[in-house]
Amino acid sequence: MGQKIQAVKGMNDLLPVEQRDFKLTSAFWQAFEETVARCTKRYAYQQIRTPILEQTGLFVRSIGEETDVVGKEMYTFADSNDKLSLSLRPEGTASCLRAVVEHNLLYNGPQKLWYMGPMFRRERPQKGRYRQFHQFGAEALGFEGPDIDAEIIAMCADLWRELGILEHLTLEINSLGNKEERAAHRAALVEYLTGFVDQLDEDSRRRLHTNPLRVLDTKNPALQQMCDAAPRLIDYLGEESRAHYAGFKAFLDGLGIVYTENPRLVRGLDYYNLTVFEWTTDKLGAQATVCGGGRYNGLIEELGGKPAPAIGFALGIERLLLLVQEYGCLKADDKPDIYAMQQGEGAALQLMKYAGLLRAAGWNVAQHAGSQSLKAQMKKADASGARFALILAQDELATGRVTLKDMAKGQQATVSADELLTTLQQWKNQ
Repeated sequence: MGQKIQAVKGMNDLLPVEQRDFKLTSAFWQAFEETVARCTKRYAYQQIRTPILEQTGLFVRSIGEETDVVGKEMYTFADSNDKLSLSLRPEGTASCLRAVVEHNLLYNGPQKLWYMGPMFRRERPQKGRYRQFHQFGAEALGFEGPDIDAEIIAMCADLWRELGILEHLTLEINSLGNKEERAAHRAALVEYLTGFVDQLDEDSRRRLHTNPLRVLDTKNPALQQMCDAAPRLIDYLGEESRAHYAGFKAFLDGLGIVYTENPRLVRGLDYYNLTVFEWTTDKLGAQATVCGGGRYNGLIEELGGKPAPAIGFALGIERLLLLVQEYGCLKADDKPDIYAMQQGEGAALQLMKYAGLLRAAGWNVAQHAGSQSLKAQMKKADASGARFALILAQDELATGRVTLKDMAKGQQATVSADELLTTLQQWKNQ
């Protein structure tokens, strides 16, 4: 027997049953995907699917060379044929916008797009955070006003409501202003933080001259008082940025969406400007952020397209589903409606025909395979969780009839083949 080969550390199999260290099941995951598809369709978003492998330069230009994602966490390698540097995508926005620019999707007007799929970052695996993880994200491209900022928040709120977790999430918002306003604030912030350089931890000292806004996002309790007194970006915003932010808040207020203003909210990627937001929870320990996003009005141009405003968000599915499993109302039902069993010569083929008829009418049918006693088959029917059992033995086969059993109510009847569908529907509606 050959030696077992195990999955790569931090990359999980998604099985029909719970695992010891990974409780999500494929049925629960599929129920979430179906919920997302319904929600995005209601807001007229269309799905886009991009490759998991991209040129490394895409992420250097979009995310930023000095970020932890690009500098430490990407899986990068040289293509053996043409020597291109390639990377497994660490997030979805850059790939989505690369496709939009490459295929000129904005030529005929704004686009609302959503995506879902695996992303890859080489970080320390922990509960809800893995090296292969999955994101759901949405991007509204070509829309300039604060109304679309509010609408994308409303779509998130609708999703949380449908998943049953809205009451466990808090919306935090901020404005990062434009490039010039951020530059003025950055200079003041670097000057301020330099006075505390001896107090900064290793991560904060490294970020001081590469991404000083991230210093304010530190989770180190010893630095909180210093961060609270730091220059605030909102004080550097000009009239246009302030008007956009005020308009955004007015829409949220009008929609009845509760939010908290967090002047230290900066997000982790370099491309954000103006509106930024996060949905956070206190139910997942240190992993507070469930969903985050904001505006990135300059990114499409940076990737070679014509200048266009844009806003989007992304969420880690694994982390979100931990919250949904514990507190939400999402139901994962992978049980068949009917367990079909047979016994005797010629019964298997006829049972397949009946099962095909039922499936064509929208019923989910698990058909027993092989030859076992009806008693043994009935035990499997019970274990399957199916509400109904269909039995085809020699007596039924000879008379063109079938026996139906409602295993939830103990009701049983033998009916003709022509009565099969109507009887099941009547029992289902009782």
